[in-house]
Amino acid sequence: MAESVPAIEATGLTKRYGSVQSGLLAVDHIGLTVQHGEVFGFLGPNGAGKTTTIRMLTGLARPTSGQARVLGLDLVRDLSRIKKQIGVVPEASNLYDELTAFDNLIFSMQLYGVPRGERAGRANALLERFRLADKRDVPFARLSRGMKRALTIAAALAHQPEIVFLDEPTTGLDVVSARGLRQTISGLRAQGVTVFLTTHYLEEAERLCDRIALLVRGRIVALDTADGLKAQVQDTTAVEVTLDGGPNGVETRRVAGQDVETAARAALAEAEREDRRVLAINTVRPTLEDAFVQLTGLSADVMRAERGGKGR
Repeated sequence: MAESVPAIEATGLTKRYGSVQSGLLAVDHIGLTVQHGEVFGFLGPNGAGKTTTIRMLTGLARPTSGQARVLGLDLVRDLSRIKKQIGVVPEASNLYDELTAFDNLIFSMQLYGVPRGERAGRANALLERFRLADKRDVPFARLSRGMKRALTIAAALAHQPEIVFLDEPTTGLDVVSARGLRQTISGLRAQGVTVFLTTHYLEEAERLCDRIALLVRGRIVALDTADGLKAQVQDTTAVEVTLDGGPNGVETRRVAGQDVETAARAALAEAEREDRRVLAINTVRPTLEDAFVQLTGLSADVMRAERGGKGR
């Protein structure tokens, strides 16, 4: 596929469940473009429309209105061709409990028409790549949660797709398993695979994604790089000053003014009045969490509550 054609394009993509007039509006006129080899993040709380968007882009749900093209192919007219060139990792695994890790991979390749002579070698290579070689003959049901997620991703890659859709891949995983899957995603990007990643983990999105779309109630409210999103909420009227000495030792405080220059002068004046030495003056640098809160109008606690108490 020529890389002059975006990997994914969507215009006015909308999904309404129920009647057109009064049904639930799950995705509201989304427009986006994803380039080849990009890790594109879809960030938002549960119910924002992330999974529904993936279901539409992979042909599992028909849009109510709007248009989309995947690898230059029309989402509705060319769906059968699109499905042969994409891999999908749903939030809940789609593999078979009774089949072994190896047999699940073989079955996935059969579904996608991988030549018989290539299947065993490709399956063994994937098991090695995902550190599952010693689990080759273990039924899927007996694998750990992290191993199940790893094998599900391996199965989605079995036919060597150009695009992989990952729906909340690290949700509910322990720290080690989540770190391993993030390394896998970075590896896919290095190989030129386009990754469409939905997540509600702010740190995960910032670490992995080339660009991030913030989704709230079915609408994209902001779309940029992590640095670009943070720049949108940059405070240009304050500085952070680090002071030495005084009763509390080293101290960092924020000083505001009409602009950064005025704030810096005020910070220096405060230090002189208090007979404190200025160690550093920096502009206030927002975090991605700051950007999320300001751009979406939601509390970051909304996202944290969906972690299930597990850190990343």
